[in-house]
Amino acid sequence: MPPDNDALDGFVHRAVTDWRQCDLSPALRCLLLLAEKLTRTPAAAQEADLAELREAGWKDEAILDAVQVIAYFNYINRVAQALGALPEDGLPIWGEPEQE
Repeated sequence: MPPDNDALDGFVHRAVTDWRQCDLSPALRCLLLLAEKLTRTPAAAQEADLAELREAGWKDEAILDAVQVIAYFNYINRVAQALGALPEDGLPIWGEPEQE
C-alpha cells in the first residue's frame, strides 16, 4: 500500500515545528538531541553525547556522517544569513498553498 502523502506531509510539518512531538525511535531522538545541540550550542557538545549515541545503537561511521551533515547545514545557513540571501522569486513558501 503506498504511503499516505497527507499523513507524511503532516509528519514533516510536525517534525519541523517541534520534532519532540513526533513518534520517533529512541535512537533517532538521541541523534536529534545532538543535532539541536550542535546547532544551538555547539561548544556544549561533549564526548558523553557521542557515548549516548553509541549506547542508542549508532555506529561511529554513522555518527560521523550525521555530524558532517548537521555541520554543513549549519554552515550553509550561516553563509546565507551573512550574505543576506533571499528565497528565489516564484518559489512557494513550504506549507503554504501555491499562488496561481
